[in-house]
Amino acid sequence: MGDVIVSMEHITKEFPGVKALDDVKFNLRAGEVMALLGENGAGKSTLMKILSGVYSLDQGSLKIFGKDYSSLTPSSAREAGVAIIHQELNMCTHLSVAENIFLGRELVKNGRLDNERMHEETTKILHRLNIDIDPRTQVGDLAVSRQQMVEIAKALSQNARVLIMDEPTSALTSKEIDELFKIIHQLKEDGIGIIYISHRLEELQHIVD
Repeated sequence: MGDVIVSMEHITKEFPGVKALDDVKFNLRAGEVMALLGENGAGKSTLMKILSGVYSLDQGSLKIFGKDYSSLTPSSAREAGVAIIHQELNMCTHLSVAENIFLGRELVKNGRLDNERMHEETTKILHRLNIDIDPRTQVGDLAVSRQQMVEIAKALSQNARVLIMDEPTSALTSKEIDELFKIIHQLKEDGIGIIYISHRLEELQHIVD
């Protein structure tokens, strides 16, 4: 494992009548898979929403790749290299794989969408993950596990180096879980830090550090 890429110190977050986080410390290293465990209401999602820019922190400090952040927005978190794969996948099922990966940042040539280049770039990202999916395939025609892989590919296309996975195996079969774990091991080798939220303790021994 490499250097610390996320450092959260003395993190506190309160909502009306509830202290969701109280003096939390959390570090993540490059190439590390860190399990984040706890029963419902323990504060897992709140901590990750601070890291991904959904919530602001009330107290504490946050560093990503050595840079201090007093606050983040979802946009600035993405720019810092943080991506989250939600339990409920956030895909446009009527669009193709390539269109989903480049949604909101489409490649343009001579004033028109450069579909050929987007397909080429998508193929490169999928190949990097050893995923055999045609970039022209409509996402709604893919199994949930394959849609999840497209989400991961989309995060990597945005240069994510910190990947938050929220209950990623909840809707997968045993074979699909094995495929996901292979991708996670590949991401580790590439130096990407992964925060893995799960209630399935039996699967953690296979992937987390």
